Amino acid sequence: MKKKFGITLLLLFSFAPTKTHINRSILKNYDDLRDFDDPHYASVLQTYKLNHTQQTLAFVLAKKEEYCNQSHATMTMWEVALKMSTFIDESDPDLGQPQIVHAIQVAEAMRKDGLSKEWIVAGFIHDFGKVLYFFDEPQWAVVGDTFPVGCAFSNKIVFHNLFTDNPDTTKPLLNTKHGIYQPQCGLENIHMSWGHDEYLYQVIRNSRLPKAIKYAIRFHSFYPHHEHNAYAHFLNEYDKQMLKWVQLLNHYDLYTKVDESIDVDNLLPYYKNLVEQFFPTALTW
Repeated sequence: MKKKFGITLLLLFSFAPTKTHINRSILKNYDDLRDFDDPHYASVLQTYKLNHTQQTLAFVLAKKEEYCNQSHATMTMWEVALKMSTFIDESDPDLGQPQIVHAIQVAEAMRKDGLSKEWIVAGFIHDFGKVLYFFDEPQWAVVGDTFPVGCAFSNKIVFHNLFTDNPDTTKPLLNTKHGIYQPQCGLENIHMSWGHDEYLYQVIRNSRLPKAIKYAIRFHSFYPHHEHNAYAHFLNEYDKQMLKWVQLLNHYDLYTKVDESIDVDNLLPYYKNLVEQFFPTALTW
């Protein structure tokens, strides 16, 4: 049954102080980011342990059937933005702030660099599929890097050693290079581990955002692909053309996690207006 979440616009200014300080040092290169070996990140390790154990082909297919008909709620994109003010991603070793802070970081960097409004709104909403958490999904089924299921797990997947207890590792077909797929079948035909990327893509796939942007949102957490060139045997020509757009979004997604003060109160009205330009009516989730 569809349901509406009653979120008052008073939350717009009540979830954070006027200045939200990101307590991080300036991050100058990739080596400073995604440090999953830091001993302070025990919760990150636990999230990935559960993710790598539970994300099987059967699990992904069941979640697609459950969520891709978008029958869980009717909400505007802005209502989802407000929910992001209370969500902190347990898989992210670089940012311990509510998701809305990250959304503003990414979008503001794009705005300062002169990207189009389409890209700016995409930067703002790219992680909003994490609303799955508010449908009582555990974080391991919502956040983190994504990867194909139904074939061998690449050693380029973060915490690859944690797949030991995944039931699919005992199934011969699912441990071959191509698994259940054909070479160069295209990423759109691959079942990715379930989470916020695919979910948000399904919600916005009929929106007026350009195809390249929707593609980038769909695969922005697929680090084994866009960072390590793993699974190249599945790419078709379209995937190869789209890679630069995934990497563009990832650049802003990753490298904006820096020490800075964000004037949340002054910025949110701008993003509310921008979001409503592209998503003026409620969406089914």
